[in-house]
Parts: sequence; C-alpha cells; structure tokens
Amino acid sequence: MINAIEKNLQRGFKLLNTISDEQYSDCSVPPYYSSIGNNMRHILDVFSCIFKGIENGVIDVSDRERNELAQIKTDAGIAYFRQIIDQLKLVNPEDFDKIVKVTDDLGTGKITTNYTLGSALVQANSHAIHHYASIGFIIEKLGIELPDADFGYNPTTPRKSTSI
Repeated sequence: MINAIEKNLQRGFKLLNTISDEQYSDCSVPPYYSSIGNNMRHILDVFSCIFKGIENGVIDVSDRERNELAQIKTDAGIAYFRQIIDQLKLVNPEDFDKIVKVTDDLGTGKITTNYTLGSALVQANSHAIHHYASIGFIIEKLGIELPDADFGYNPTTPRKSTSI
C-alpha cells in the first residue's frame, strides 16, 4: 500500500518540478477558479491530518493546515510533497488494521466514525486521484503537458480504446 500511494504522490511531485509558480497558482480556469496549487495543497493536507492523528488514533480531516505558501509557490509545494512522502514511509504496515477515529464535516456538521488506518490511507489516495483529475482539466485548459499518461486516472477506470 505504501509503495502504491508513494507512486501516486510522486506524480504530483513530478508535475510541480515542471511548472512555474504562475502556472501553479493560476486561478483563471472556470467553473471553479481553483489552481493546481489549491488542489495539491488540499491533497497533501488530508494526508497531513492522517499523520498528525496516527499516534493518538484520532484523525480530523477537517482540521487542515491550509498553508497558503504551499498553494502558490512550487518550491513550497515540493517541500510539502517531500514532507508527506517522508511521513508515509514511516507508517508501519503492521498498523494498517489499527482502528482510528476519523472526523470530517460532510456538510451538516462534523461526524466521527471508525476506520482502520489502512482504510484512511486508501481514502486519501483515492481523494488524491480525484483531485489529480481536476488538476488534469486545469492543466489542459492552461496548455500544460500532463506529467504522465496515468495522471488523474484511477487504476480501475477503463480506458477508451483508440483502436477499432
């Protein structure tokens, strides 16, 4: 699991190494006017919430850092990716089945439910892929090349065949 999540996070890291601060922070693409940086920071914030809560078994994904610098400067975003990947590598696979209390606001107030640490990490990875797809839309509108052909694709999503 750790290797798969790291591989997915490396896709974002790779993108940040190829774009400018202006491209990273550009909020001009409708309909949401959200930047690549907004999405990347949000992805990493969710992982950060998990890592902050591992030790005591209480994770609040609504208590995000929202570090503005990490969403407007590629260097800060790259540093945040490094920090999250380093923390990911410290997770002990033997703890994947550990029960953690996960709190989030689903729109009607905060709720708390039991997850396993593994399921929280799987959810964060799926969440990252979802945001990568949004980033892919922004990238296309800004005329930037995708970092790789799998960027923003869930591994279980069927690909449209180009051959007849």
